[in-house]
Amino acid sequence: MALLEVRGVTKSFRSLRALEGVDIDVREGTFHGLIGPNGSGKSTLLKAIAGDHFADSGSIVFDGRDITRATPYERARAGISLKFQITAVLPELSVYDNVLLAAQSGETLPRLLFSASRKALDAEVGGLLERFRLTGRADDLAGELSHGEKQWLEIAMALALRPKLLLLDEPTGGMSPEERRVTGRLLAPIKSHCTLIIVEHDLNFIRDICDELTVLDQGNVLDRGDVETIQRSSKVQQVFTTRV
Repeated sequence: MALLEVRGVTKSFRSLRALEGVDIDVREGTFHGLIGPNGSGKSTLLKAIAGDHFADSGSIVFDGRDITRATPYERARAGISLKFQITAVLPELSVYDNVLLAAQSGETLPRLLFSASRKALDAEVGGLLERFRLTGRADDLAGELSHGEKQWLEIAMALALRPKLLLLDEPTGGMSPEERRVTGRLLAPIKSHCTLIIVEHDLNFIRDICDELTVLDQGNVLDRGDVETIQRSSKVQQVFTTRV
C-alpha cells in the first residue's frame, strides 16, 4: 500500500504550467527519487505535497487521508516534514538549540513554559546530533557551521519532527563529493522509520540511495520505476542527453 498517492496534480503560476496532471505513488519504507531537467517541476511537486502551495487540481492522499486542501501545519501534524533547497537554520542559536526547537514543536505549552521538555528531549537531540556528525559542534552557533554541516543540521531538524515522510529538496547542493558520499551514508538508517522523497541533480548520489525513481519533464511524468528500469529507459536517456 502506498503511503503517498498523488493523482492528476496540476499547478500553474500565471502563464507557466509547472505541473501537468502528475501521478506518483510512494511506498512506505522506501527512498523515492525525483529527477529531471531544470524546470521540470520537481521542487513544485514537493511543495504541493508539503502544502507550501496548493495544487490547482488533482488529489494528494497521505497515510489514507486526503490532504489536498490541508494547511502546511495540518500536513506537518500528519507526519510530513520538508527541508527546502536553501538552508533555514537559526544562525544565532547553538546547533543543539536548533534541533531542540524543532523537537519541541510537538510539545504542549505547559511543558514548554516550565522547561520540562528540554531535559526529556536531551537524549533524542543528542542522538540526532551524533547521527549527523554534529556532536562536537553542539555548543557552536549554527551560523559558524560549514555549508555541508548546515545541510546536515537542517536534515536533523526535519527528523526531529518525527515525520513519517521526509521531503528533501537538493540536500547535497553545494557539497563536495566526499560530503555527498557521507550524506548518503547518514540518510540510509532512517529508512527503518521514515519514508523519503528526494529531489537531486547528482544522479550518482540518487541512484545509490533510492529504491524507486520518478522522472519529470516539463511538468509531466516521463517515466517511473526502479533504478535499473530508469537507467535503461530510452526516453530518459534522450532527455538527459539533450536538456540537462
